[in-house]
Amino acid sequence: MIHIQEEAARCLLCSDAPCSKACKNGDPARAVRAIRFGNEKIAGQWLSGADAADLEAAEAACIHYDKPIRIREIANALQETPGQVGSDGSIGAVLPSLAIDFCGIRCENPFFLASSAVCTNYEMVARAFEAGWAGVFYKTICLQEINEVSPRFDAVYENGKRGDFYGFRNMEQLSENPVEMDFDILKRLKQDYPSKIVIASIMGQSEDDWVKLAKMAEDAGCDAVELNFSCPQMRMTGMGSDVGQDPELVTFFTAYVKRSVKIPVIPKMTPNIAHISEPAMGAYFAGADAISAINTIKSVTLGEGSEVNGCQTGSGYSGRAVKPIALRHILAMVKNPIMKNIQYSGIGGIETWRDALEFIQLGCRNVQVCTAVMQYGYRIIDDMILGLQNYMAERGVTYLADLVGELLPKFYLPHDLDRTTIVFPKVDREKCIGCGRCYTSCMDGGHQAIRFGEDRQPRVNGSKCVGCLLCRLVCPVGAISPAKRIKKTSVSR
Repeated sequence: MIHIQEEAARCLLCSDAPCSKACKNGDPARAVRAIRFGNEKIAGQWLSGADAADLEAAEAACIHYDKPIRIREIANALQETPGQVGSDGSIGAVLPSLAIDFCGIRCENPFFLASSAVCTNYEMVARAFEAGWAGVFYKTICLQEINEVSPRFDAVYENGKRGDFYGFRNMEQLSENPVEMDFDILKRLKQDYPSKIVIASIMGQSEDDWVKLAKMAEDAGCDAVELNFSCPQMRMTGMGSDVGQDPELVTFFTAYVKRSVKIPVIPKMTPNIAHISEPAMGAYFAGADAISAINTIKSVTLGEGSEVNGCQTGSGYSGRAVKPIALRHILAMVKNPIMKNIQYSGIGGIETWRDALEFIQLGCRNVQVCTAVMQYGYRIIDDMILGLQNYMAERGVTYLADLVGELLPKFYLPHDLDRTTIVFPKVDREKCIGCGRCYTSCMDGGHQAIRFGEDRQPRVNGSKCVGCLLCRLVCPVGAISPAKRIKKTSVSR
């Protein structure tokens, strides 16, 4: 059977997709996008009405540079998967609401645009709101003149695959609009979309700057203000991550803003620090209502887009590659026993509803998305909302808030983990294709516990296996899984 995720990953995710235009009774592009962004279980509903002629026409219209996406085979495979599933197992059931409170503000769902290039003017944010995004952390506003470089972006691709990067580097700073223009935009957005959440991200260089900008945000009708203590590429000293790395400055500036406005104040933390809890505690003791984390990670890339007129520099790194680092920082703050009754907005590598769920399960009440929107557009909100709703329905979860922090009890310090039991790998002979990847990795990067004979079938030597399960991670077809956990024996390797 076709590997639908692998085939969907080949799709170019066209704008105004020719395949869907050619399909009279279905939407192949929407189905493929659903697979791409974690909704393979319900993707079939967009092809349920298409007949063989529709699918053949859609495939013929595909403009892939190599070979057409195998739409007919995807459709056949999707027939084996259920449609939109409710908690009672019924198809087309009413799905749960994603509404959740953040800093006392009711949000229709937890998905926000992050302060960045994805929200720099009225028209952009309005389109995002109409697409279904619950709110915006508008691109950071400052009183200093911003003059950007060109080019300002670079990307790290998987196996040189263009158009789909897992790491993204940017040298962009803050909003280039006049301050008054930005606050007028925020005012109009709140007036025109009163149910949406409008948050001003600001950055000052002095106490007066921070207070002035915060008051302007409040006067514009913003729901909250985010304090950008974390931008890694500011060319002016005393701004961005220069502040975020100094807990004393974070405390002082947060306290100044808290005294000057009545709306919630949300400091944004930098990951470019050993212990993120130190500046976060400064924000906490200054009365912050919530914390945003993380901003981009200082990095160096050497791709085609990394030079500016022959010169190189370091700047911020984002994209799916940074998600584990972002989650680590969130966990460090949430598990800090001192910081109680403060909320979190998670940022870093979020592309799918599953990514968002991980942040929520570690304690975030909303998530911010930037790089994924820059790649794929505002349209990804469809699958984020639908995927999270179906997950809740399948589990029988009524309120999104019930998922906030639910995984925290599972996290322990390394020295507290169980070291008395072991899990050996189990090979599914029907799935195994005999590629030998597990053997190669175990021999050269593991514990030489896998034999690979002329029959091209891996066999595990239990006396050598330490249960690291590297083999499971490298298997391209998912033929290796954990066996039952058992007590360790004293058998030597």
